[in-house]
Amino acid sequence: MYPELFELPFIHITVKTYGLIMIVGFLAAVFLMRKLAVKAKENPNHVANAALYALVVGVVGARFFYVLHHYSDFRAGPWWEIFATWRGGLELVGGIVLSIIVTILYLLKQKLSVRTYLDLLAIGLILGLAFGRIGCFFSGCCWGKPTDAAWGIRFPYASDSHRSQVNPDITRDRTKPYLVLPEDYFMYIDKSGTEKVPNFLKPFEFLTQQQQYEVTKGKYRPLAVHPTQLLSSLCAFVLCAVLCISWLKFLRNRPGRTFFLMLILYGVIRFFIEFLRDDNPLELGWWALYKGGTLSQNIGLYLSVFGLLGWFFLTKKAGQENTEELNSNKK
Repeated sequence: MYPELFELPFIHITVKTYGLIMIVGFLAAVFLMRKLAVKAKENPNHVANAALYALVVGVVGARFFYVLHHYSDFRAGPWWEIFATWRGGLELVGGIVLSIIVTILYLLKQKLSVRTYLDLLAIGLILGLAFGRIGCFFSGCCWGKPTDAAWGIRFPYASDSHRSQVNPDITRDRTKPYLVLPEDYFMYIDKSGTEKVPNFLKPFEFLTQQQQYEVTKGKYRPLAVHPTQLLSSLCAFVLCAVLCISWLKFLRNRPGRTFFLMLILYGVIRFFIEFLRDDNPLELGWWALYKGGTLSQNIGLYLSVFGLLGWFFLTKKAGQENTEELNSNKK
């Protein structure tokens, strides 16, 4: 984990890894979309404007979904923690949904071709997501389940992943911790005057020398987990390439298809990656297509279903237009 890259001298402000990678991802996405806009004979400035709106709204939407999803974690803390995005905690699926809605509204207001620009933004959005997941890896959020596989990675002591391992997680139907630590590794708070309950792990420097050894090299060191952040990033880079090639070779003259293809494929990818993640609560609400899955899994299913419906709608509409054109030529 490297949540902070370095500290700026004199002003003592740290440069956050996640934020810097997000900026790089945004610039890369805008660069690619502007190049594609030229090929589509569209104004690249409109693409940049729409991308900027999508970025701002996407961060807001991703944070809103995360806070809503993990509301119990924020209820007891100071209210300003809701805005502490530099510490990680974004539901990127929520960001995608809100970005799409606001982008459509912007395009309608500007009287631009909604389907054409959504195709370009779909490609750029996935590229930005690929970079964003690398930021998640350095921040230590969006962690995976414990694994013995060779690709497993260990996050450090007291990281979010480690804290999850040494505590039960009722929201995921896990009544026992993966890794049982002795009580003297925890700090306690006085809750009612007589009852003391575990609150959080002691800071590393508060541990004895023997304890420090045990949590770094001994029997209590954090368990290796699936690198779901890097897997998500790899999938996003591959998906971006697939979308870009499909648009250039086959779908450039079929506006809207690339956007719906992105929804279909990303929804499927997110659904299956969630099986390896261990951070999101399980959902049993009436709205859930997949009972016992996570919010992101269910949103992924909805995105895929919506993408399929949109694809078939465009196919049917194109067929009707071809029929009308043939009938018109016969006359």
